[in-house]
Amino acid sequence: MTELSTPPAEPGREILVIGAGPAGLSAAFQLHKYGIASTVLEADSQVGGISRTVERDGWRFDIGGHRFFTKVRAVEELWHEILDDADFLLRPRKSRIFYNGAYYDYPINAGNALRNLGPAEAARCVGSYLWARARPPKDQTDYESWLVARFGWRLYRTFFKTYTEKVWGVPVSEMPADWAAQRVKSLSLANAIVNAVSPRRNQKKITSLIEEFQYPKYGPGMMWEVCRDKVTAAGSKVVMNTTVAGIRHADGRATAVVARDGDGGTTVYPCTDVVSSMPISELITAMDPPVPAAVAQAARDLRYRDFITVALVVPADKVPWNDNWIYIHDPQVRTMRIQNFGSWSPFLVKDGRNVLGLEYTVFESDAAWTAPDDELIEQGRRELAKLGLVDYDDVEAGYVVRQGKAYPIYDDRYRANVDVIRGWLAEHATNVHPVGRNGMFRYNNQDHSMLTAMLTAENIATGTTHDVWSVNVEEEYHEESAGSPAGRPGGSLGTGRDAPVLSRTSLDAAADSAARS
Repeated sequence: MTELSTPPAEPGREILVIGAGPAGLSAAFQLHKYGIASTVLEADSQVGGISRTVERDGWRFDIGGHRFFTKVRAVEELWHEILDDADFLLRPRKSRIFYNGAYYDYPINAGNALRNLGPAEAARCVGSYLWARARPPKDQTDYESWLVARFGWRLYRTFFKTYTEKVWGVPVSEMPADWAAQRVKSLSLANAIVNAVSPRRNQKKITSLIEEFQYPKYGPGMMWEVCRDKVTAAGSKVVMNTTVAGIRHADGRATAVVARDGDGGTTVYPCTDVVSSMPISELITAMDPPVPAAVAQAARDLRYRDFITVALVVPADKVPWNDNWIYIHDPQVRTMRIQNFGSWSPFLVKDGRNVLGLEYTVFESDAAWTAPDDELIEQGRRELAKLGLVDYDDVEAGYVVRQGKAYPIYDDRYRANVDVIRGWLAEHATNVHPVGRNGMFRYNNQDHSMLTAMLTAENIATGTTHDVWSVNVEEEYHEESAGSPAGRPGGSLGTGRDAPVLSRTSLDAAADSAARS
């Protein structure tokens, strides 16, 4: 485990880092390797951002589940610079689909799926598949039709429709087929049956099939709590409960960051560089003097999907599975996935007890986002009972964790909006460096968010010119290796980790409907 050295004083050099999540703290950590201290401003009371570990009454919750696996060697090395090897657990990877009282392998194994469905339903599914092959949808440009052509209607409704709509909030029929090609590749029922009789075929090429992964024993937040302690011990400052009220700029550069603390007091931090992992839409809003109307509109026009975890304490012997999580495809409940925190690490839970995290993606306009915690906990208890997973009376306690702006939403206007924002920053704030998921409006995993910050730190410290906008999840990161599909540009124009590019019309209609329901 690396101990950072205290940097020598550098008169006139002031680095401001906005956000103490994986990107912001990675930047601060890397800057110390070049002898540069920084000031990190964090709006929350806890470091880690989306990768924080929330603790309530001695229970620990991982927001979304973070498997520490990466193909980026520099990132893996950084993980082990921050934490001792003994702080990592090696955990088995297991996640399945739960549907109609049965567990289905994920990715889908045709043999397992057809056995679970039973002879009659399996026959109907095969018949539906053969019908779709004989008479496929004529227009396969949407995700639904593309899937139906390869699986038939019955399997599509069972294994694709419900979960996908829970995650993104829009009908599958209004999602693009090019995203399907990335998520499911060349998979079809026929291919799945072949894979079922040779289940190890090509699995080493499929990242989603990794059999084990590293995990900090007290959750991902442990990484960032230790990182905070290291950078502060080396001379940096991490200022909590502090929001950015303004970013002053002149002559093409940011000159100071105005921060507001929890008591309403303001502090002005002069800066020579700003590393920003705050949402890029809010970064633009904070500019002083204000940006032109067209740039402000581009920032306002970006959309996000928000995230709720309802964590329920139950007796350990009442949890009937040992997966890290299970995907919930039942349309009768709203939860989309259930974390099994005891399977991530026994250090997250207490002896004889486990915690199940029911996950919900919502828009901030949804009633669920502002619903009282007790109401959401009650809903979670009912849903566990309805699914037949845990009896209602076996739930002993509950907690609610909200994470705003968890997922940047890629609609048919986002690329143009981000290009407008990037263009303005490149001309009027050349020393402001967006990094990370929300900082760049990129649906990246933790490792790629860290990499953008690591390269930015090197650019600031040494004058290198790494293009952090080209940091992307490589095409084979989640699925089988394949060339970039025609029509999908890489680098700064890509979406990073696979995500659908949605119609704004469909997205706005879904958000309005959710707000009314």
